[in-house]
Amino acid sequence: MKMYRYAVLLAALAVTACAPDPADSGAPSTSGASGGTITFWHPLKDPNELKAVQTVLDRFHAAHPEITVKAVSAQDADKVTQSIRGGNPPDVALSFNANSVGAWCATGAFQDLTPLITRDKVDLEQIPAAVRAYTEFRGKRCVMPLLADTFALYYNKKLLAAAGYQAPPKTMTELTEMAKKLTVKKADGSIEVAGFMPYLGTYQSVAEHFTPSFGATWLNADGTSNLGSDPGFTAMLTWQKNLVDWFGADKLAKFKAGLGDEFSAQHAFEIGKLAMMVDGEWRTSFIKHDGSSVEYGTAPMPAADDKPELYGAGAIGGNIIGIPRGAKNTAAAWTFVKFASTDTGALVAFADAIHNVPTTLAALKSPDLQLAKDPLFRPFLDVFAHPRSGSLPASADGGAYLTNFGAFAEKWQQGRVPDLAAGLKELDRQNDTALKLGS
Repeated sequence: MKMYRYAVLLAALAVTACAPDPADSGAPSTSGASGGTITFWHPLKDPNELKAVQTVLDRFHAAHPEITVKAVSAQDADKVTQSIRGGNPPDVALSFNANSVGAWCATGAFQDLTPLITRDKVDLEQIPAAVRAYTEFRGKRCVMPLLADTFALYYNKKLLAAAGYQAPPKTMTELTEMAKKLTVKKADGSIEVAGFMPYLGTYQSVAEHFTPSFGATWLNADGTSNLGSDPGFTAMLTWQKNLVDWFGADKLAKFKAGLGDEFSAQHAFEIGKLAMMVDGEWRTSFIKHDGSSVEYGTAPMPAADDKPELYGAGAIGGNIIGIPRGAKNTAAAWTFVKFASTDTGALVAFADAIHNVPTTLAALKSPDLQLAKDPLFRPFLDVFAHPRSGSLPASADGGAYLTNFGAFAEKWQQGRVPDLAAGLKELDRQNDTALKLGS
C-alpha cells in the first residue's frame, strides 16, 4: 500500500461528523461470545491486493470457523466516517489514513481497544515504538497497525558509478555533495537530471521523511507544537534551503512540473531523471512491474553530520484497523482485528503479497518472510526495526500541524521567509491553535 498525504478536510469530517455520543464510553464490552458474521471494510481494490486480503481471510476462517467475515473493498476513510455518522458502520474498518487516529480516538468514533488488549494480554512491545505512537492518542488505543510503509534512499547505481561513487551517502553533507555532482543541466541552465530533489512536495520529498535524519520531533509530550524549540527543524530546513538555492528554486519548480506521475512508469527515478530519492518500500515492486531498466540500490536515508547514531533510522507510516462505534458484533470484530494485526503467519503472508512491511517484530524476523531475502527490500525492514525511526504523532486536529507546515515550507523554499526562527515560532502558534480547536 502507498502512503497518501490526506487533506485536513477528511480529519475535520472525522471530528465533526463523529462527535461522541454522551451515553457511549467509547470502550467495547470485554464480555460476550465471539461468533457470527462481521463486515470488514477496506480501501484496497487492485486485483492482486484483493487476492492478498482473501489470503488473510482464508487463514482467519481456518483458525476461527465460528466467524464469517464479509469483506467490502474500495471503502476509504471518508466512507467509514460517513457510515459512523449514519449509524450503520462496518464491524471492522481498515484505513490508509493514520492522520485520523487522533480524531477517531478523541471522539470515540473508533472504540477504545485497551480493555480488550488488557484482557487478552496482547503484547504491544512486539510493535515498534514509532508504530505504537501513531496508533494511539492520549492513552486510548482505538486502532491497531496492519502493515507499514517505511522510507529510505533509492539510488541509481550507474549514475553514481559514472560520477565516481561506489556507495550511497551516509551523511547529509555527503548527500549534498553527491546531489550536486550527479546533477546534469541543459545548455539553458535548466535541469536535465537531478542528483536529488530537495524541493518539498515533490513525490515523497516531504518534511516528515527528512525529519528522522535530524532527530526532529513534531510535538511536545503535552501535545503542543515543537517546531520552534527543536533545533532539528532548523537544521533540516537550513540544509534543505541551501540545496534548493544551489539548484535555484525556480529551476526546481520547473523541473517538478515536468515530472511524470508518481505512480506511473514515467516516474523520474524509473526513467533516469532522478539519481537519488527518498521513497517507500512499495517502489521496489513498482519498478519491477513497470518494466523499468534502472539499476538501483536502496539504503537508509543519510543522517545529520552531528547525529551519526541516527543512520539506519527513517520515517514510518502505515495502515490502521479498528472497530467503529456502533459495530454490531464487537466480540467477533475484536477476534478478527487481533488476528489480522498480531498473527505472525497472517502478517507475513499479507506483507509478502502486497510488498509492505509487517508490523510486528515477530513477523519481521520470521523465516517465512520472503521479502527479507530481497537485498533491495531488506533496508526497509531494517529501518522499521531501528529504535530511532520516527512517525507522525497522532493529534486531535487530524494532522493540521503538518498541513500548516507544508504551507510554511512552500514559502520558505521560495525565499519568502526572511527570519526562520521567527517563522517557526509563528507556525507553533498556528499549530497550537489548531491543536486546541481539534481537542
